[in-house]
Amino acid sequence: MAQGTGSINSDYKDWEWSDDAGERARLLQSPSVETVPKNSESQGNGLGATSALGAVFIVVNAALGAGLLNFPAAFSMAGGVAAGITLQMCMLIFIIGGLVILAYCSQASNERTYQEVVWAVCGKVPGVLCEVAIAVYTFGTCIAFLIIIGDQEDKIIAALVKEPEEVGSSHWYTDRKFTISITAFLLILPLSIPKEIGFQKYASSLSVIGTWYVTAVIIIKYIWPDKELVPVEIPTSPSTWTAVFNAMPTICFGFQCHVSSVPVFNSMKQPEVKTWGAVVTAAMVIALFVRASCGICGFLTFGAGVEQDVLMSYPSNDIPVALARAFIILCVLTSYPILHFCGRAVLEGLWLRYTGVTVEEDVVRERRRRLLQTISWFLLTLLLALFIPDIGKVISVIGGLAACFIFVFPGLCLIQAKLSEIQETRAISWWAQVSYGVFMVTLGAFIFGQTTANAIFVDLTA
Repeated sequence: MAQGTGSINSDYKDWEWSDDAGERARLLQSPSVETVPKNSESQGNGLGATSALGAVFIVVNAALGAGLLNFPAAFSMAGGVAAGITLQMCMLIFIIGGLVILAYCSQASNERTYQEVVWAVCGKVPGVLCEVAIAVYTFGTCIAFLIIIGDQEDKIIAALVKEPEEVGSSHWYTDRKFTISITAFLLILPLSIPKEIGFQKYASSLSVIGTWYVTAVIIIKYIWPDKELVPVEIPTSPSTWTAVFNAMPTICFGFQCHVSSVPVFNSMKQPEVKTWGAVVTAAMVIALFVRASCGICGFLTFGAGVEQDVLMSYPSNDIPVALARAFIILCVLTSYPILHFCGRAVLEGLWLRYTGVTVEEDVVRERRRRLLQTISWFLLTLLLALFIPDIGKVISVIGGLAACFIFVFPGLCLIQAKLSEIQETRAISWWAQVSYGVFMVTLGAFIFGQTTANAIFVDLTA
């Protein structure tokens, strides 16, 4: 496994990558993960503090979130329960494979974040593309989070003011644009400005509990449906064979935890690829169970009429569902600053690399630039969320980028890592791994191209 690792970093310093810039990039990790500096003498000897069971919990938390709400609609687009489950199971094989590949390449390159691994293994061009993709993905996800806030607040307000949902509210203070804006300015912006977000780990734990509660509500509502619920048509097959691919962005968006997986791997007491394989398999099976349960029950409850956000299909005056909406709002309020923090860290790393300025020289300007970046990011995402009320359109765009993180970049890393090995003869296993990497890149490129084209020519022009 360690063969040829000396050549993996050959292109990594093409842009005079410094330890300072790398330290900036190190910020792109889960606030729940704590690691030691990579230059520590204890590296490789159980340097982290996370047990295997703890790593499973962290990966599950990273894979679960507000994306859960879109899985019933994904089952509807895929053409029913059988097609939806089959699609998820097939994709899960490559999702787990990508996580294992990233751990292998992280160990071989001695790097501790997703983008650093891509930089070290694949070189500067894929490295820059990866960082740009992370920035765009986190930006789009922040837009989706604000749309979710608006969706849930609409339902909660409708229940409080007791007005018919189809009529809409006539009060300015219950207008969707106002409620999203006031929530964002009062709660999200202050949480997004700090330089560090370690404090978010406690609020994030509460949001994870909320995610599990939402899943339980959707399952219970299917088992014991409301009496006034009208029977609906339940599709059992896709309308066209290409319709199945329309569900892929949602699945990729829902299972994308790869960007934060590398820091989790390096935070383990025994960061070994074999152990990590067991960790991510267990975590993805749990995530599959939760998402499939939510997707199946939500889809079977509302059939072809299910909304992109399944909670929007339930009536406003349902108290358990109202509590679920409150939990989702809490989840989004804590997740937005984390995603913004990740995007900001990537932009900061790119800036430091281009300018060649060290962290010590940039202390004074960093705070001013951070405020400018945060406010610009916040205002742009807010404006787009106000004028793009359909979360399905946003997910159709960023879901393609999620496919890149799951398939394309891990596949490229595997190909390059194997090609860098110095061997007199190449065994069948070597060719098998290279072929697997090529297939992953091809599949990821197809998903990205298909979903992006569909988003541009169908969703965004509708």
